[in-house]
Amino acid sequence: MSTFTQRLLEKVGPLWERKYQHPFVRGLGDGSLPIESFRFYMKQDYVYLIEYAKMFAIASTKAHDLATSSRFAALQEATLNFEMDLHRQYAARFGITREELEQTKPSFVMLAYTSYMLKVAHQGTLAELVSAVLPCAWSYWEIGKRLARIEGAAEHEWYGDWVRTYSSEEFGQLAQWLIDLMDQLAEGKSEAELAILEEHFLNTSRMEYLFWEMAYTEEMWPCEIN
Repeated sequence: MSTFTQRLLEKVGPLWERKYQHPFVRGLGDGSLPIESFRFYMKQDYVYLIEYAKMFAIASTKAHDLATSSRFAALQEATLNFEMDLHRQYAARFGITREELEQTKPSFVMLAYTSYMLKVAHQGTLAELVSAVLPCAWSYWEIGKRLARIEGAAEHEWYGDWVRTYSSEEFGQLAQWLIDLMDQLAEGKSEAELAILEEHFLNTSRMEYLFWEMAYTEEMWPCEIN
C-alpha cells in the first residue's frame, strides 16, 4: 500500500525533475554556477530562513503531543542559532558581510513563497503546515544526494559545503522525520482533506522552482517601478 507522501511525489515528479535540471542546480554540481548568482541566492536564502523558523514556532503550538511540539521547538532554535550562524560564516567566504545579510531586501518570489507558507501555517491545521513546508526540506535532500554523486561536487572550492550539507545524514534525518510526520498526519483524512494537503505541497514545490530561477537570474521583481 502506497503512502500519502508517495502520492505527493508522484504528483510533483515532472516539476521536481525540472528542478533537478535547472541551470542553478546543475551549476552547483558541475561548478559552472556564476558566483554572483550564488551570492544573490545566499542573501535571499538568509531572509527565507528567518521566515522558515517562524513556521517551526507555529508548528510547535499546533502539535498534538509533547514530543512533536518539542521537536519543532528544537528545529526553530537550531535554525535561528545554528543554521543561520553557519549561513553567515559560509556567506563570508563569498564576501558577504553580516551587515549585508541583515540589510537584504526580499525579492518578489521570496515574499510570495514565505507569505503563502505563513498564511497556511496561521490559518490551517498542522497537517496543512507540514504539507506546505515539506517540499523545501525534502527537495533539498534529494538535490543534495543527486549532486553528491557527481564526481568532485562535494569537494568543490565554492559549492562543496552546500552539497555536503544537504546530502548529509543529519539533514536527511530531518527530511525523513517530516516525511514520516506527513504520512502520520494524513492518516484517516477524507479525500477532500488530502486534496487540500496536495495542493499546498504542489504550490510550495512550484515556489521552490521559482526560487532557483529567481536566484539564477538575480531578479528582485518581475518589473521595476521607479
